[in-house]
Amino acid sequence: MREVHREIGGWLKPLGAPASIDAAGNLRALYPAQAQTAPRLLIGSHLDTVPNAGRYDGILGVVLAIALVESLEQRTLPFAIEIVGFSEEEGVRFRTPFIGSRALVGRLDDSVLSVRDADGISVRQAIEEFGLHPAEIPQARVSENIIGYLEFHIEQGPVLEQLGIPLAAVEAIVGQTRAEFVFTGRANHAGTTPMNLRADAIAGAAEWITAVEHEANTTPGLLATVGSVQTFPGAANVIAGEARLTLDVRFADDEIRAKAAAKLTHQAKHIAQRRGLSVTSILHMNQPAVAMDPFLVRQIELAIQKAGCKLHRMASGAGHDAMILAERVPSAMIFLRTPGGISHNPAESVEVQDVEKAIECGIHLLDQLSGDPAFLMRTQRA
Repeated sequence: MREVHREIGGWLKPLGAPASIDAAGNLRALYPAQAQTAPRLLIGSHLDTVPNAGRYDGILGVVLAIALVESLEQRTLPFAIEIVGFSEEEGVRFRTPFIGSRALVGRLDDSVLSVRDADGISVRQAIEEFGLHPAEIPQARVSENIIGYLEFHIEQGPVLEQLGIPLAAVEAIVGQTRAEFVFTGRANHAGTTPMNLRADAIAGAAEWITAVEHEANTTPGLLATVGSVQTFPGAANVIAGEARLTLDVRFADDEIRAKAAAKLTHQAKHIAQRRGLSVTSILHMNQPAVAMDPFLVRQIELAIQKAGCKLHRMASGAGHDAMILAERVPSAMIFLRTPGGISHNPAESVEVQDVEKAIECGIHLLDQLSGDPAFLMRTQRA
């Protein structure tokens, strides 16, 4: 991450937008407005990614923000542009996503800072070891003069490719539930313990995984995933005494999502009881569905049309920093087509012409917002 900060900082300095790192590890750079007291438009995405990842998830949105500032050729607007590269969106290390963007809305509190990784290192310790000061995290919070947040991102799915169009306006981000389940049985010798006398944690976990899949398959639109399974002691000739699993449930309707998560929790308990196991669960995230700002969505659609592209609105099935920023700031997203619908994978890619269209769309959008009376009124209210 230090290397990424240095590299991006080298791109930003010649544009008159020197980079700095806030106390949550977010890269931030301010391109000034026509007036020193003018409000700010945030444009950005995240710099982190997942293991065995692709090259575009997150980082493309930061690069596009820089490209838009570069395209201004030192021209100033009625609002400043603050570029943000979030430090930790995916939640891989601490199983707690959106650490960077939470800082901007004032939700990076002690409960998050105390979360520990697999080595027992807390978020607070990690920040300190990076050379930053957790006590300064409140200073990372966005000021009252922020008038909007814009995020370019690859779709991470096949919809735009199937439609044959390069861009889409995101109208909402689905809600998410993330939890961890631990099935506990009794480790014992695999060769001497009869099948009817076993308390096999893996067997119980496996039955529950099929229940998760069944629930999603029988609820149209619901997505439910067990993405990680860890077993202990993990030896071929030992019945597992413990199985740790993650659960990810997503849906645009928060009530249906909550009912599904509750049902799956109940099923885990029922399976464990029937098999002579115990099970515990920890809720890591319960993120409601988030609507994007209607005004900005309409402006994005107009900019997409001006770029010569067919219009399409869609909901995002993946979580993004925009869903966190939307708590305090009018937020919107633009999706780029993802060839093959492949993401979180080294085969992740984009089409060069789609990136060109995204930049063209972004330029139109900045010009529209600069001259739009409704947006300028919003600026004055801010």
